[in-house]
Amino acid sequence: MTKRAVLYAALASLVVAAAVLGSLTAGSGKAARKATIKVAIVTDVGGLNDKGFNALSAVGLQRAEKKFGVDGRIFITQTAADRQPNLATAAQQGYDLVFGVGVLFAFGPLPAVAKAFPNTMFAGVDVAQGDIGGPTKNVRGIQFKEQEAGCLVGNIAALEAKREHKLSISAVGANKVTAIVRFQAGYAYCAKRAVKGIKVALNYANDPTFTDQAKCKATALAQIAAGSRVVFQIAGQCGLGAVDAAKDKKVFAIGVDADQSFLGPQVLTSARKRVDQAVFDTIGEYVKNPKAFKGGIDKLYDLKNQGVGFGKLSPLVPKAARIAYAKSTNALARQIIAGKVTPPAQ
Repeated sequence: MTKRAVLYAALASLVVAAAVLGSLTAGSGKAARKATIKVAIVTDVGGLNDKGFNALSAVGLQRAEKKFGVDGRIFITQTAADRQPNLATAAQQGYDLVFGVGVLFAFGPLPAVAKAFPNTMFAGVDVAQGDIGGPTKNVRGIQFKEQEAGCLVGNIAALEAKREHKLSISAVGANKVTAIVRFQAGYAYCAKRAVKGIKVALNYANDPTFTDQAKCKATALAQIAAGSRVVFQIAGQCGLGAVDAAKDKKVFAIGVDADQSFLGPQVLTSARKRVDQAVFDTIGEYVKNPKAFKGGIDKLYDLKNQGVGFGKLSPLVPKAARIAYAKSTNALARQIIAGKVTPPAQ
């Protein structure tokens, strides 16, 4: 072999060795880097157009994407039949943490899919372990004390009705589910606590889809015709119809879940339910240590941990009255936190 051939062979060996070393180094780096955690949100029927409950879950995921760098995806549930397939698809596609947003996931879809995918962690918003047949090690329940938020807006509604000298208010629920029952119970209890003799009508639109705005509007119109001056909508997308009814008849509505003051000045205030914070917190806890993340338990959000509250007050209410309502309601919140007032759950 000539000297030149030997030199070329040596150079070729060095190039190959460098390539192999670079490949090994790159591979080691990839192994050392933590794999991106994948998080899926499966909305309930109505999707993100409810401007409240489902939409808030997406807000929580977006915050987590920015804060923790998770890879997020939202699966939109169009009909009740989509709940289980959407959960299963998310698990099949390798999402590490999958949220089912809404209590109706508890009655079949979530327990079935959690059992089929034991290595996937699930979280159910408005889902309790008791709803899914008992503690399930790969399901985290997320619950809220809706009665506390209902209590605060009930206080405001009663004070506004008193200011108008028309002691009648109401609430429209989509369907009789636990969260709505709790909202209504707190609302009625604290309205009657604030103003003696006030009438509180509690009705359901009988909309199992939570999307039929016409049903909620018709229910609210009937309440207004009977004298209600403030209508609390507790019905997801359906409840937007109740807000429209209040606007049409020039009375006040109360929003739910999100601060729905953006819907217009006819929104007196809103019963806030921080689904966004719950989703964000749950993702953050999972990201911190996936192996230590506990299922089989329920995390509770209430006034004490700022999981519920009330929203902005309408500019249609005179400033002095707004100040008085806020002062009274903040004092009530402190009493609830201190255990001096306990709104009922039903």
